[in-house]
Amino acid sequence: MAQQPLRLLACGDVEGKFDVLFNRVRTIQKKSGNFDLLLCVGNFFGSTQDAEWEDYKTGNKKAPIQTYVLGANNQETVQYFQDADGCELAENITYLGRKGVFTGSSGLQIAYLSGTESLDEPVPSYSFSPTDVSSLRTMLCSASQFKGVDILLTSPWPKYVGSFGNSSGGVDTKKCGSALVSRLAASLKPRYHFAALEKSYYERLPYRNHVVLQESAQHATRFIALANVGNLEKKKYLYAFSIVPMKLMAVAELVKQPPDVTENPYRESGKEAAGGKQIPAPQEESACQFFFDLNEKQGRKRSSTGKDNKPPQAKQPRRPPQPPGPCWFCLASPEVEKHLVVNIGTHCYLALAKGGLCDDHVLILPIGHYQSVVELSAEVVEEVEKYKATLKRFFKSRGKRCVLFERNYRSHHLQLQVIPVPLSCCVTDDIKDAFITQAQEQQIELLEIPEHSDIKQIAQPGAAYFYVELDTGEKLFHRIKKNFPLQFGREVLASEAILNVPDKADWRQCQISKEEEETLARRFRKDFEPFDFTLDD
Repeated sequence: MAQQPLRLLACGDVEGKFDVLFNRVRTIQKKSGNFDLLLCVGNFFGSTQDAEWEDYKTGNKKAPIQTYVLGANNQETVQYFQDADGCELAENITYLGRKGVFTGSSGLQIAYLSGTESLDEPVPSYSFSPTDVSSLRTMLCSASQFKGVDILLTSPWPKYVGSFGNSSGGVDTKKCGSALVSRLAASLKPRYHFAALEKSYYERLPYRNHVVLQESAQHATRFIALANVGNLEKKKYLYAFSIVPMKLMAVAELVKQPPDVTENPYRESGKEAAGGKQIPAPQEESACQFFFDLNEKQGRKRSSTGKDNKPPQAKQPRRPPQPPGPCWFCLASPEVEKHLVVNIGTHCYLALAKGGLCDDHVLILPIGHYQSVVELSAEVVEEVEKYKATLKRFFKSRGKRCVLFERNYRSHHLQLQVIPVPLSCCVTDDIKDAFITQAQEQQIELLEIPEHSDIKQIAQPGAAYFYVELDTGEKLFHRIKKNFPLQFGREVLASEAILNVPDKADWRQCQISKEEEETLARRFRKDFEPFDFTLDD
């Protein structure tokens, strides 16, 4: 029987806002069921005495979940952590200690390092030194068959963590953070690494822990920095995720590589770490390594997909192929017009269509490079379906139904076009009839397929096709054998029978300025936020 994953929560700087945090946790557990642990990084206590803490300390209030916290990051809060080896601070709230490894009954292994970096002697009680980091590394890495740890908890960010990755927003990772934490992360190879202190949310693209073609495939690492509890900017401070302990996983499953995996940001640090030297800033790689964030509230959960544990000549069915050249839609590509991106999930993202049929014409696109729906992995398909259902609810709330179509012909990256149609314009049967009528006029065989059929059962990978899905679940399919009008889907929806905007049939004829696009994108993000499942903790 497969091991049930543990359900965990990670939190950024609490700063004494215990009621805000635990009330939020109660709300989440009421909605989503109980979680196993809450892990807090950064400043758990505020810099001043607070009556709230007395209520928890005396037992008048109780944390709703077993909570583990890191130690002080400043002199003002040292008083709360009397035992360097860890202790219970209140019922259900435990201080892990200055450094060490916590292993749960399930086998989950959590490495932790409290405090901030210090190179001074003597080392302040709220800091860690190179010796502390070295001893923690030795404690774990000297074990036989060491592969890494499940989770690493530190308060400071690791220095250079943004190298080769997506934008870290306003945090300059070449200047901020700890080089010692970078060294620790490079050695311990955590599957998840949580940090705080910068009052910012940053979920870095996963990075690999092996050198491609030189070392056997290893698991990827996900670094997540969390904001402070109750921040006015509503940045994400609580992160929910599921994890099966590494020791209980099959190797093949453990080392699967996500499609958006990047180079290791600390890859230059190996020799320097061994010699105790300062880690230099890595040199940036080619443009295809880059990614960006929207400087918007974008919460999302991550899980691995893809394979990278076989020789290059071996078949790798779950890993998306690399684009033959610059791709306008791979999210890691600098070619992406990032101002059009309105939402980012785990495997997919939403973007406003360039030259859309209407202001809220959007695309569902995979983050990795997939050419069509037929080639998507199960994890990506699942999120595509989630986006489709969410967009249907969103547009329905605005008095619209949506039509979705895909043209896998003369395109390199999957684009699922989602076009809202006002309910007042027509009924679904009108839309269906319009597609069939125009198809017949152009001698296109557009067939109706069963509502619950999987397109993968009809089309093989690499096959060219056109596909329509209506809000009722009805589906139309055409297998492209030779030529196909590129604007067919737009032409039908732009016709007088549907949207009555025939001049917009060709997207190139209805482009607007970048400033106007930015305005539409901001409006869509704001309107879509109440429906945004990526913000669920």
